[in-house]
Amino acid sequence: MSSWIGIGRSEIGLVRALNQDAFAVIDEAGVWAVADGMGGHVGGEVAAQTAIATVRAEAATSSRLLGHGQTSPTDVLTDLISRAHDAILNRSRSKSKLKGMGTTVVLLAIISGPAPIAYIAHVGDSRAYRFRSGTLTPLTKDHSLIEKYLERGILTAESAKTHPERHVLTRALGIGETVKPTITAFPILPEDLVLLCSDGLTKMLEDQDIRTVCAAGEIDPTQVCNRLVNAALDRGGEDNVTVVVVAPRSS
Repeated sequence: MSSWIGIGRSEIGLVRALNQDAFAVIDEAGVWAVADGMGGHVGGEVAAQTAIATVRAEAATSSRLLGHGQTSPTDVLTDLISRAHDAILNRSRSKSKLKGMGTTVVLLAIISGPAPIAYIAHVGDSRAYRFRSGTLTPLTKDHSLIEKYLERGILTAESAKTHPERHVLTRALGIGETVKPTITAFPILPEDLVLLCSDGLTKMLEDQDIRTVCAAGEIDPTQVCNRLVNAALDRGGEDNVTVVVVAPRSS
């Protein structure tokens, strides 16, 4: 049993006709994930659900391998993401109306022990953050055109907010023959919160806003999750919004 617990919530928002987000809270395996689908009226929903179904199906095996030591965690998570990618490709090939569908994914796996380690694997612009001692730290960088422009100094952070290409991704599950996740690892402390979210949250809230909500939640994952989703809806809920907050089980 993992010593960490996740709370998740997904809302359609105030504008969209369909919720194309999906999430998984698999506390017993120490695995949590958020996906944000795209492509056609039903395609995005199917892509996100397929990715999350694959994570659920593979979570127990992956968590055993992660703690086993013989296979590197990077290889385990890369394989898991590849399986999700292939599952989406197979479904898109089986139905013409699903052609071109894809999804983002951000996945957290925690290896418990005396010095627990958290691994984040992500593709696209769904994000992960760590909240520790009042400080919010981004753990992912979007796979997007805007992020490339920012890295090259072509855009300022302010102009990026309204750029017409701000939602164009450079990587997604189900797009292209292969996909390469970015994987990072960091020590995790008993007072930490880890937040996974779709861009329906980060379109509505700046990082400083997210930090303020986390700081008001007294490290209770249910409170923090609900307050973040409610804040995005209060700001206009322009997209589906999904949040998973992971915290120590004792909190």
